[in-house]
Amino acid sequence: MRPLLSRCKISPASRRRITRWLVGSPIKDIERDLILETLIENGGNRTTSARCLGVSIRTLRNRIAHYSLHGEAVPSGTGNMAVAKKCDSEFRSDS
Repeated sequence: MRPLLSRCKISPASRRRITRWLVGSPIKDIERDLILETLIENGGNRTTSARCLGVSIRTLRNRIAHYSLHGEAVPSGTGNMAVAKKCDSEFRSDS
């Protein structure tokens, strides 16, 4: 899989501006927020989210277990979640 940043549909200049807002934030907080937002965007689908993030499903499940243990609300993929968004077709064809 290619790195996440190569998949973003924003220019390098925009990516740098966004990154500047994150300076000073702990990486663990940024990672948690990115994982949780990706899960929300994908309707709680862990496989699709792992592919979008460029991590293994095992890594994602381990992070989710850690967040749940510490009281974070983690999207489950059931209930009133938004319809799952798909990664670009190139990511679906990786499986």
